Amino acid sequence: MSAGRGPYEHEVKALLREHGVAVPRGTTAGSPREAGAVAATLTSPLVLKAFGPGLVHKSDAGAVRLGLTGPAGVERAAAEMLAGLTRLGVVPGGFLVEEQMPPGVELIVGVVCDPGFGPVLLAGLGGVWTEVLDDTALRLCPISTDDARRMLASLRGAPLLHGHRGRPPVDVEAVVRLLLAVGGRGGLWERLELGEFELNPVIATGDGAVAVDARHLPTPRTPAAPDGDRDLAGPREDGSRTGDFTAPREDGSRPGDFTALFEPRAVAVVGASTGRPNFGNMFLEFYKATGVPLVAVHPEAAEVGGVPAVPTLADADVDYALVAVPAGRCAEVVRQATGVPFVQVMSGGFGEAGEPGLEAGLVTAAREAGTRLLGPNCMGVYSPRGRQTFVGGRQGPPGRVALISQSGGLAGEVIKVGERRGLAFSRVATVGNAADVTPAELLRWLATDEHTSVVGMYLEDPRDGRALFEALAAVRGRLPVVLLTGGRSGQGRRAAASHTGGMAGDGRVWRALAEQTGAALVTGQDDLVGTLSFFQSHASRLIRPAPGGSASGRSASGRSAPGDAVPGGAVPGGAVPESSARPVAAPDAEHSGDHSVLVVGPSGGASVLAADAFDAAGLELAPLPDGAAQALGVLGGGVPGISPANPLEIPVGPRTRPELAREVIAAILARRPYTDVVAHVNAQSFFTFGTTADPLYAYARELARAQRDLPGVRITLVCRNGECAPYGVEDRVRAITAGAGIPLYRSMESAAVAVAAARRFVRGLGGQ
Repeated sequence: MSAGRGPYEHEVKALLREHGVAVPRGTTAGSPREAGAVAATLTSPLVLKAFGPGLVHKSDAGAVRLGLTGPAGVERAAAEMLAGLTRLGVVPGGFLVEEQMPPGVELIVGVVCDPGFGPVLLAGLGGVWTEVLDDTALRLCPISTDDARRMLASLRGAPLLHGHRGRPPVDVEAVVRLLLAVGGRGGLWERLELGEFELNPVIATGDGAVAVDARHLPTPRTPAAPDGDRDLAGPREDGSRTGDFTAPREDGSRPGDFTALFEPRAVAVVGASTGRPNFGNMFLEFYKATGVPLVAVHPEAAEVGGVPAVPTLADADVDYALVAVPAGRCAEVVRQATGVPFVQVMSGGFGEAGEPGLEAGLVTAAREAGTRLLGPNCMGVYSPRGRQTFVGGRQGPPGRVALISQSGGLAGEVIKVGERRGLAFSRVATVGNAADVTPAELLRWLATDEHTSVVGMYLEDPRDGRALFEALAAVRGRLPVVLLTGGRSGQGRRAAASHTGGMAGDGRVWRALAEQTGAALVTGQDDLVGTLSFFQSHASRLIRPAPGGSASGRSASGRSAPGDAVPGGAVPGGAVPESSARPVAAPDAEHSGDHSVLVVGPSGGASVLAADAFDAAGLELAPLPDGAAQALGVLGGGVPGISPANPLEIPVGPRTRPELAREVIAAILARRPYTDVVAHVNAQSFFTFGTTADPLYAYARELARAQRDLPGVRITLVCRNGECAPYGVEDRVRAITAGAGIPLYRSMESAAVAVAAARRFVRGLGGQ
């Protein structure tokens, strides 16, 4: 290949052959006469292509001819092609003559370098209809054999591969091998300076898969940093990354223990004023309320707001410092943090505002001080166990739910809304621009944290998407991760860029990341909170303790694991108690072939909408087992209004026996093992046709009893139209069900998202 240009098609195909990818027999020629001569060595029909500078889209330039026969036909076509290109001002470098492949299913296979995640493999229906059909699947490289098969199975046109309307099926395993040769371990993606690499079409038949067209437009391998700050993302001579404090230090140690971040001995706040209250003063008040040992940093005052003060951060004997000063002063303050394990810069005005130099200086200052930097452009850390906070008001009880967020504001909302709905948090960290400490690094540590059983993440730009991919893959099947991303749409990406420098690519890449790693990708804050609630409530039915714990979900100390029945009902706030048990995915009926969900509740219309919601989430509502109708018919001498189908319509209201739902669930599960049961109730009906909430509370208590009677089943409650009930009723229902480890949702759609996420986690056991 000549310097200054990308490889021509025949050069790319030579590389493909080296990697075991089938390509048509062919050879090159320098003139029309030579093209005719080489045609004599090939079997007709033949394909003629011109190659040379500027001939990227050859079909548009008239540089491709199909169905040629014999040397004379090829020579004549080459002469005509040369004349046409000359009229366009294009001078071809030569001709490629190949044997034409028989028709088959046309596919596209390509690799593109995503700015956030690196090499991404694309596969789908190809040929001239690629853009029109837009039927493709993505996976981050390297892919596995299972990834390749799932990519093909996910295509809308997948039936074409297996024979459709009398057409013969293609050799799918040959296509899988081709995908692995391009995007698997040791594949072409590792050898190429990726810019754009594309095989289109690949013709798949019953005899194999052949790449009949190939192109490669190289660009420098290193992607641009999201905020343009190359020195933060570029490799050093030793292979480590500037700003990557997970690289070994000179003494050989490897930092990465974040215990002191979440449970600091003492905290310093830099930037509080003695005259005009500001963010620093607000944080002083927040910390005073938690009782954590606290010091203010002020150049002149002996105290600020009743808190003792020291002149510089170097004088503060603390584990954590929150910096709330103008961006231009932050590096100076961070440079004073010698001996302080963690510094959080809440100030904005760095990379997200087009000031990469300031951000680079901040990272340099942190390295000089030997401290770890969170941010800039973020709010802080929250951990009731460690008296860490960045939100006002009373802290909730310590729990086992962790959160990593690039948005401090959204993290604060998730904390407050989540605790209102019964979530109990172990660790919450906001990372903003993630100039030093990254989401991936925090996730790896949380996977080792004895106080964390599930992690939520809100990300706009992961800073190092490849590290995030590897971290998510490493925790698969051990730690449930619920992922919410911002900037999935064009408008969202523009908003994210103005917020935290987020410029992560196409939303399909995030979906590919979730599919490969088993993370649950949700589309809104409500689903993030709801899915975390499901994992918290049903933890003992999804995970089991590591060796040393009991199979019941209790720790060696005997403390209850999340989801255990709590004597006397719910704990304060509806949260479930914590446990020191480490999360390990537990086999259940998902692994024994039962993937269905049972939905039970009133109203035919609600049942139909429930079926739609669970279908949209990819969940099966299997028919009721044999004998179900007879069993339901004899309950209590026969109960009118029961429709023996799934969703199962039963009467629930102020005039119905509250134990009916429990009896129906038990009768059905005695005949078939459903791992998930979703019960729904219309709260409004209890006050339209009744005068008190007592029947609704009785119904909730019966569901709680059903959950205790069926420890291997995950029961979920959807309380529809709760806003029609008097204030406090929904909270009381939530507290009753939380005591038995039953999460509560306001809509079928939210419940379906959470149930689907749990099943994705269980399927991730052992890479399934």
